[in-house]
Amino acid sequence: MIELDNICKTYHIGEFQVHALKDISLKITAGEFVAIMGPSGSGKSTLLHLLGLLDTPGSGSYKLAGKEVSSLSGEKLAVYRNEFLGFVFQMFNLLPRLNARENVALPLVYSSDPESSNQSFPEELLKKVGLGDRVNHNPGELSGGQKQRVAIARALVKNPKVILADEPTGNLDSASAQEILGILQGLNKSGITIIMVTHEEILAGKAGRIIRLFDGKIISDKHTGNSTGATTGTVTGIPEELKVHGFNFSRIRNYFSQAIKSLVSSKTRSFLSILGILIGVAAVIAMLGLGTGAKEDVKKSFSSLGSNLLTIRPNWRKFRQVSAGSGSITKFTIADAEAIRKIPYVKRVSPNVSGRGRAVNGNRNWDTRILGVTPDHALIRAAEPVEGRFFNRSEMLSRSKVAVLGKTVVSELFENEDPIGKFIKINRINFRVIGLLPEKGATGWRDRDDEIVIPLNTAMYRVMGKKYVDYIDVEVADENMIETVQVEMHALIVKRHNIPENREDSIEVRNLAEIQEAISATVKTFSWLLGSIAFISLLVGGIGIMNIMLVSVTERTREIGLRKALGANNRDILLQFVIEAVVICLAGGLLGILLGTAISMVLAGFAGWTIKISSGSILLAFLFSVGIGLFFGLWPAKKAAMLNPIDALRYE
Repeated sequence: MIELDNICKTYHIGEFQVHALKDISLKITAGEFVAIMGPSGSGKSTLLHLLGLLDTPGSGSYKLAGKEVSSLSGEKLAVYRNEFLGFVFQMFNLLPRLNARENVALPLVYSSDPESSNQSFPEELLKKVGLGDRVNHNPGELSGGQKQRVAIARALVKNPKVILADEPTGNLDSASAQEILGILQGLNKSGITIIMVTHEEILAGKAGRIIRLFDGKIISDKHTGNSTGATTGTVTGIPEELKVHGFNFSRIRNYFSQAIKSLVSSKTRSFLSILGILIGVAAVIAMLGLGTGAKEDVKKSFSSLGSNLLTIRPNWRKFRQVSAGSGSITKFTIADAEAIRKIPYVKRVSPNVSGRGRAVNGNRNWDTRILGVTPDHALIRAAEPVEGRFFNRSEMLSRSKVAVLGKTVVSELFENEDPIGKFIKINRINFRVIGLLPEKGATGWRDRDDEIVIPLNTAMYRVMGKKYVDYIDVEVADENMIETVQVEMHALIVKRHNIPENREDSIEVRNLAEIQEAISATVKTFSWLLGSIAFISLLVGGIGIMNIMLVSVTERTREIGLRKALGANNRDILLQFVIEAVVICLAGGLLGILLGTAISMVLAGFAGWTIKISSGSILLAFLFSVGIGLFFGLWPAKKAAMLNPIDALRYE
């Protein structure tokens, strides 16, 4: 069954070489009970590890059931360990977070076909070794002898052809040692080959064959005559081609289950790791919501100003920089507005005058902005009344004393009263309220709801005493012609007022679309800045996860060795640790989404900010958190996967 031919194994420790095994040649027949003995450092554990495919020889040949295994890949060696070998360790090597049944079932996780495994078999094996009433107990609740029985049951769960026992009674009292030896003898009687390393002559004497090593060489190989097994010399059940298992739903589900149990077993560390991602995701949700809300506010604000809008006015900044003798300010007239109306693609024109005035209603008074406009103003500036109506052209020409009030003025003068049809005084002149303006909010320091709109002629000749207009609003019919109209408007005013060439910049035509674009770009930059800060916090959380996972790999090195001994290959270990990192990020991501949404609601409720949380921002934050888990979990996972199984098992 097992045939070694001139096996050598050398370890390199710095500049020194340690020859652990030297030209080892031996044959072990199926069904034998072999004890390997020798002093410490003689190479017996190394020989057992080579026989168990946990280590590979430096030279020589190793045939298992007639197949050369010394040069097989790590993945195929893992299949052999899982399907045909069982391990019983001196230190038990039970996972503390799993109960007895789960520990016994662990090799089934790495089976080539886990779906076909008998899931009730672990419980049956525990009953066979006398632990039927300890199925759901954790290792911490078991005695040393009971732990070793669990380890033996685990070794049997895949119906192995060979069981390799490394000092199986080394940590047990004499009574427990005899029980374990009795179990091994019973297994040998059933036809399983037993290879046991021991220091105890009494235990070795129970075996059918004793191999003694000294200084890496076999110095004695004797049969004791105590053979209990049926030695056939052949073994069946090993296929010609090994099938390296792939991934399936059952395996992935088990990985997630293992990951959750691992995280639960280290609650504080897991919580701190999750907290880092949670804060990052919450910050992303809140910051993106704040940025999106700001953009919506800007969009809403500009939509309330009107679309395709040009405004022509004197360039006051220019006049502040020149002396009084260099020319007077250009004053626009109603005739200028009528001339502009004739420019192609001009849809509507509204000359405007503005000033401050005191509005009075009974014993209430309020200092506010007075705006004199034409009826086109309501359409140009999206100022159609929400209640009542706007004044018409006839009322404007007749200088009617009618007014449309902004929301702030209404609240200051009327509180809960309905102002429609009521009279107010503006600079001691009675005006009848005929409509209420739509709410437009504030821009910077100015409250755009704090104004009263009256007919242009009324404002100019009855209230303010002006013979000119302050600025002219122009709506363009086609947004693609805005720049053309802008140039023609400027040229028209220059010509009508005979403005010299060196003073043409004393007039400015403002394109609100350009201003909107500039402000939107600023808000977008601000949003990206907020988002970047939030993403940085996510990266910091990811680095924390990487650190935690590196610590976890170090702490669980022996566990990694155990899993590999039970049949896990590098991909299994890699995926196991990556999934743990992803589970942390998933938990942090989901909690972060909830926290970020809650923070956004609090900000919206108490600070009065407009915050809009989109499904896109939630999806982005969630996917980014998962990506963080994959990215920062990959290196620790790869480090774990590359561990040599025997080095991992020896790790202290």
